[in-house]
Amino acid sequence: MPKTFTIGTRGSLLALTQADQTRRQLEELTGHQYELKVIKTQGDLNQKVPLWQLEGQNFFTKELDEALKTKAVDLVIHSHKDLGSQRPPELTLAAITKRQFGHDVLLVKKELIQNWSNLKVFKVGTSSPRRMHNLKTYLKDYLPLHSAPVEVQTEPLRGNVNTRIEKLRKGEYHGIVLALAGLERLALGKESRPKLEELLKDLNFMVLPQSTFPAAASQGALAIECLKERNDNNELLSALNKIHDSETSSEIQRERKAFNEYGGGCHLAVGIHVKKIVGGFIHTHQGHSEKEGIVEKQFFERESNLPKLPKGKSIFVGLPIDKIQNKFKSEKDWELKGSKILFDQIIQKKPQTLSENFEAELNKGHFYITSDYCTKALEGISNPCSLWASGSKTMKKLAQNGYWVNGTADSFGENEILSLKKSHTIQLLLGVSDKNTIDHPWWVLTNDQAKSLIGRSIPAYTRIVQDSPEDYEKEIQNAQVFYWTSYFQYEKYKERFPFIRDRIHCCGLGKTLENFKKTNTIVTPFAHMDDFKSWINSSSLK
Repeated sequence: MPKTFTIGTRGSLLALTQADQTRRQLEELTGHQYELKVIKTQGDLNQKVPLWQLEGQNFFTKELDEALKTKAVDLVIHSHKDLGSQRPPELTLAAITKRQFGHDVLLVKKELIQNWSNLKVFKVGTSSPRRMHNLKTYLKDYLPLHSAPVEVQTEPLRGNVNTRIEKLRKGEYHGIVLALAGLERLALGKESRPKLEELLKDLNFMVLPQSTFPAAASQGALAIECLKERNDNNELLSALNKIHDSETSSEIQRERKAFNEYGGGCHLAVGIHVKKIVGGFIHTHQGHSEKEGIVEKQFFERESNLPKLPKGKSIFVGLPIDKIQNKFKSEKDWELKGSKILFDQIIQKKPQTLSENFEAELNKGHFYITSDYCTKALEGISNPCSLWASGSKTMKKLAQNGYWVNGTADSFGENEILSLKKSHTIQLLLGVSDKNTIDHPWWVLTNDQAKSLIGRSIPAYTRIVQDSPEDYEKEIQNAQVFYWTSYFQYEKYKERFPFIRDRIHCCGLGKTLENFKKTNTIVTPFAHMDDFKSWINSSSLK
């Protein structure tokens, strides 16, 4: 028989919006009725002082906890990142919702970007110690470079989402950083969307890459709590289980464990993000901890053990020899005790310029840049609607060339961009609304043979398969471990050297991994090239 349950929530527009969205989802899935009850918290009442400077803890949960204990409400909905590590023993975490868009997003006025060359100091509003540290340390590498990099400064910013954006619009800050997930919930709300659309008008954005700017532990998910002991034959717990997402839960468990190991608390200046992928979890920790000092970690937690590195055998790294020499100054940076490192000497990549016909067609649109080999082709495009990069290194390279880049796939492949394209917040920022669904096309600057689900592929560089250098086959014959930078590269080497088929194959986490999985080829994924390098270094020393 249907019942009515009372949901406790904070009273901000965002809290009410996400509570109402959860209410409707629960009613649809369970057949019960749910009503909202607004409860004011200490964090809502004091919006002038940064949270880490307030005395005590649980600023956004204490009053909600009490409402549960006194049975004034049946369940409460929190932004999971607001929950402290020590929860009242009477309460239980009944459900964690599916996380979407755990990123932080930087908002700026469009007119500021148009006058960027005149800017010396970039003032960003945020009161989060994590954001403050990481923005001041790393953001300059992602901002357009003209004569000299701008100095990034942070200034305190409190208040609800609307208040913060209003302060940006009034010119109190050059930019502000918000959680994309919170904006997304407002963009999905029937009542909140029109206000958000008005607030975001004439703003540009940068979705900050999690590989450099990991968000707060558990950001992007909602946590639903209720009393551990209820006299309803677990009816409410069973209902809440219908919106529990086990994958998000497994990610958040790891984030909060690491957060507590660094010391925890709202004063902790460390961002922690964990993402589940095929074969394990990618961890990114970035910031500053009193226990450890500077924290810069990215690693892959695998569900299976790494293969054993053969002794005395060569290791193939699929970077072209000229790129190695430019990046590492010499091949000696890759030297290992007892192992020789081989580089790609048969596939050459040559940038292409766009034809005049293409330039005229492309001057308005959204662009996804798959490689730094595409930057030459981009020179013919004067005014892109938005610009996206395949990884953080390509994003920084574009910034060095003076471009404002809106986001990156962070080396996870084009599905990351496809997901961001579907974000209602991103669509509002790009000018796509319910009333105007006609958007400029999406273009993908890539190699001359690639296809993409993001948009039409435009050839920006070509891959030329060359003859093998003398004795190269003999060197490849001795290689037992191969790190491939593309599936195309693997195929061409396999055609020329069929004996490599049963060797140990490795790659990154993006499109190359997807193609290996499609062909059922056994492959060991790594977070990035440096992660692979750390493995072969540590293995060679054993």
